[in-house]
Amino acid sequence: MVEILIAAFLILMVMGVPIAFALAMAAFAAVGLSGRYPLVVVVKEMFTGLDSFPLLAVPFFILAAEIMSTGAISRMLLRFASQFVGHLRGGLGYANVLSSTLFAGISGSALADAAGPGAMMVRMMERSGYAKSYAGALTISASVVGPIIPPSITMIIYAMQDRNVSVGSLFMAGILPGLLISAAMAAVNWHISRKRGYRSGEPRPPVAQMLRNSFVALPALMLIVLIVGGIRGGIFTPTEASVVAVFYAILTSAFIYRGFTLQDLWGAFLRSAIMSVAVLMILASARAFAWILIIEGVPQTMASAVIAMDLSPIAFLLMVNLLLLVFGMFMDPLPGVMILVPILAPIAHSLGIAADHFAIVVIVNLTFGLMTPPVGALIFVVSSATKQKPSALIRELPPFFLAALVVLLILTLVPSLSTWLPKVSGFSR
Repeated sequence: MVEILIAAFLILMVMGVPIAFALAMAAFAAVGLSGRYPLVVVVKEMFTGLDSFPLLAVPFFILAAEIMSTGAISRMLLRFASQFVGHLRGGLGYANVLSSTLFAGISGSALADAAGPGAMMVRMMERSGYAKSYAGALTISASVVGPIIPPSITMIIYAMQDRNVSVGSLFMAGILPGLLISAAMAAVNWHISRKRGYRSGEPRPPVAQMLRNSFVALPALMLIVLIVGGIRGGIFTPTEASVVAVFYAILTSAFIYRGFTLQDLWGAFLRSAIMSVAVLMILASARAFAWILIIEGVPQTMASAVIAMDLSPIAFLLMVNLLLLVFGMFMDPLPGVMILVPILAPIAHSLGIAADHFAIVVIVNLTFGLMTPPVGALIFVVSSATKQKPSALIRELPPFFLAALVVLLILTLVPSLSTWLPKVSGFSR
């Protein structure tokens, strides 16, 4: 049955079938052709995959991101980021990276980062003399921190697959890796800006103006403090935190930054509903796909094979990195987490690898797949938002992908980057 499942999935992917339908159709094909189970079991597993209270956090965090990314808040974050680095050589590139990092603490989505402030930064960089394709590639690379810096939808889904971690511990574990990725992309921008002579024509604003901009930005930046602090203090659960985030986003947008109308709210509801349905369809289909792998004993077979190889923890992590880098080129992070974590996490725990460390390696690895062809979603989002050919963006991506690989290696070899904050904040022991 596994052979039918994998073959059907690969054929459907090559045909260009959307990932949610490819996973579901492969599961139906495997069960139907094997004749061992009734087809209704696939439907049952799909519904089981969505029958979870923590999963309610997904649509609410998506809605909060849509509300916060509407209008004034995106422009305010860009102004806040630009005032610190906009006057430097390659300054708008640094502002791009910094604004993506700040917005990651609001949206939890790489695609939202790229389509919102990222697309605005591409237009600003082009007007200042940067190559449009380079500005787009920088936006793609900087946006990958969206699912890594909390709040993160991917981390919520991961915590549902591995009981050895919590949403709170993963939120804290992602902060330092996310900042490291941003620093790496800024370093690439420094090198390319010096090489190509990208200069900034923006003067540094007066100190008084910088203080005013920082004060205005503070309410939006407080969202991540509210979420993580509320979870750590036991005030609300991660699911309840997503609802709090929605109300905070509405109040901040409507009464502090103003300019947020009922029409904007309706648009945010509509966009978040469409995105939520897409995400939940992927999760339901991935659950059915993973169920077939489990009942066929694939996790146990892989675990036995790895144990027989007598790998050290580092060797296992390097092997996982190679597997996930290839896997991420063809599949989005969410189904990747649903399918692979139940297989790989027990092996990692048996080798003594810290649960938060392994989770970050997996999440970062799969997230980097968003910037790699042929399926890299960020490439197509930025291509559409900035009206560029994907091929032009892909030609500019190799230096950024090399930086991403260096970061991934550092995160693999230095577990404390992923485990220190969860420990000192009391989320894990």
